Amino acid sequence: METKIAIVNSSSFGNIFSEHIERLEALGEVKRFTLPKDVGGKELAEHLQGYGIIIASVTAWYNEEFFEYKDKTLLISRHGIGYNNIDVAAATQKGTLVTKVSSLIEREAVAENAVALLMTVMRKVREASFKAKAGKWAERAKFVGNEIKGKTVGVIGFGNIGSRVGEILKNGFNAELIAYDPGLPTEQIKEKGATPVSLEELLGTADIISLNACITQDNYHLLSAREFALLKKHVFIVNTARGELMDETALRAALDNGTVAGIGLDVIEGEPITETHPLLAYENVVITPHTSAYTYECLYGMGDKVVTDVERVLAGKVPEDVINTELLARR
Repeated sequence: METKIAIVNSSSFGNIFSEHIERLEALGEVKRFTLPKDVGGKELAEHLQGYGIIIASVTAWYNEEFFEYKDKTLLISRHGIGYNNIDVAAATQKGTLVTKVSSLIEREAVAENAVALLMTVMRKVREASFKAKAGKWAERAKFVGNEIKGKTVGVIGFGNIGSRVGEILKNGFNAELIAYDPGLPTEQIKEKGATPVSLEELLGTADIISLNACITQDNYHLLSAREFALLKKHVFIVNTARGELMDETALRAALDNGTVAGIGLDVIEGEPITETHPLLAYENVVITPHTSAYTYECLYGMGDKVVTDVERVLAGKVPEDVINTELLARR
């Protein structure tokens, strides 16, 4: 029986590099699905009945209900590094391998975009550009920005991407670098060039904060009202990790009272958002539609990894970056 491969809610996979689709088509039937982000687990399973391979984006949600109603699924290959929309325990119980893209593949693209967003906010690039396009060059004195040099940068989540953000800002801009990551030994943080600190110390010390942590049950709304109250006045924030790391109500309050001088967001809780989202009304908020990984180099690497996962699984081999490694013992 021919293998059926589903590509679900991905706006980028295979659209630029057609060879990735061609490699999949050599393995079986390939179909794209565009489904509501909040589609229920049972309905999602009904759409994907018969598809033994799923290439997953940041939506939909492969929850316990999905696996309850879904027929046999060999592999869910996440076209990205985050997998919080997949119930890994339920996948394991069902015998479904879950893989992701190595964070090394996305490292440069996401880190560079974090810096780009930060510079856009701190130097008011977007607002100044709009004025130039409107023929209001003479208003340039309104767009006095801030330099990174000499500022204290606090990175929350000092793994592959966070450490690269810190490296760029420390070595490229002469910033002071501190980091909070409870998952890393202090010596490892020091070896990567940062001073390890507690979350409270980081929040009270940093002039610039970069969020680069994975989202877990333990750090949902890691920055809420209590944490925003600890911030220095006039702090800049950039988030290229997950929107769920911040409580939006608390963020808006911090923007309103001037604690947060500006923020660059490539992710936002509840994404995708519409043009009516309240954060879009702030001039000192720059939001991009989750495009940090959208470079030709990164998308090629991501696509190649996903296709290789599929090829290896169908050949009876073990793919790389398996999340539920306990399943491998059953093979």
